[in-house]
Amino acid sequence: MNLRTEQYLKQVKRWPVAGRHIMAQFNAETVVVYQAYRPAIGVFAAQHQRFGGEFSLSRMSWIKPNFLWMMYRSGWGTKEGDEILRLAVHSSYVPEVYGSPEDWKARLAESPVRLQWDPDHDPRGSKQERRAIQLGLAGDVLRQYAQNWIVSIEDISGFVAEQRAHAESNDSANLVTPQEEVYPINNLEIARHIGIDRD
Repeated sequence: MNLRTEQYLKQVKRWPVAGRHIMAQFNAETVVVYQAYRPAIGVFAAQHQRFGGEFSLSRMSWIKPNFLWMMYRSGWGTKEGDEILRLAVHSSYVPEVYGSPEDWKARLAESPVRLQWDPDHDPRGSKQERRAIQLGLAGDVLRQYAQNWIVSIEDISGFVAEQRAHAESNDSANLVTPQEEVYPINNLEIARHIGIDRD
């Protein structure tokens, strides 16, 4: 597995307790994002290093840079089934960003990227005060993501299954998760647009 990992209890001491932050594993060229798919889609993607087969470019696909939030949404792998940020439109009306509900609805109808801030979760699924971002991709942005922007695709199902045992038994001392830090948004316009907390 190519992910950098670290003990969960060491990481959580560094992470913000509250606020809207993009937690991710990243370097100067790439950001790791997570998606959970049924085996027919996931196996194809890992084998071919691109999305295809039963993957649909006509539906919105959600990416999540935060591992534990993805584990919450996927039941730790047991449930079936910066240009991006600039294009993102919140999935619900935010008065500070959009002049009116009508302006928001018009932008929502045109944008290929949806933005949601949801409560982050701890390994046992309990909601945290910190918010986690997820981005829904559609149209040309989804095609670019699925066919051109991917550096590599890795099936981490085995790692997730190993760590799920620690999460389910509340064994935080032995739980290992991908190493994540706050992803810096240096463009102030984008930071304001998506509502990131910069403290």
